[in-house]
Amino acid sequence: MCGRYSFAIVDELINAKAETIDERPAYRNAFKKRRCLVPADGFYEWKKNGNKIPYRIILKNGDPFAMAGIWEKWVSSDGEIIHSFSIITTEPNELMAPIHDRMPVILLPETEKMWLDDTNEEVLKGLLKPYPADLMRAFPISTLVNSPKNDSQSIIKPI
Repeated sequence: MCGRYSFAIVDELINAKAETIDERPAYRNAFKKRRCLVPADGFYEWKKNGNKIPYRIILKNGDPFAMAGIWEKWVSSDGEIIHSFSIITTEPNELMAPIHDRMPVILLPETEKMWLDDTNEEVLKGLLKPYPADLMRAFPISTLVNSPKNDSQSIIKPI
């Protein structure tokens, strides 16, 4: 709960593919009118190598960043107004490709305002590309990250 709004990530709509975001009915209108920034200081992905190995991915300089997102407002079956969002994903860069076949769109700081304000769909689609791999770092972390019950800084430390 953030202020007076409820926010949710709808499982089946958590990620919107950049390549089809302007075509899919579930995302088309939000792409045109309801874009947002999803702030983060890292994200997780699991490499399938027999077992699933969790990785934390951050910027090399340790700075927070903004992922491209879209948001929606809808009414649940019990009449509650829900604000939900989806993170836009794209093909992986050279760092991410060995870990996973997709990655979130991380916006360069100078393109964040453009993502929020521009109305030219071709310009907006041009922003939906992989972040430069040489500015990122990925490292394996504890499998404790697999459960939300585990809430400790030690989870995100490299192993």
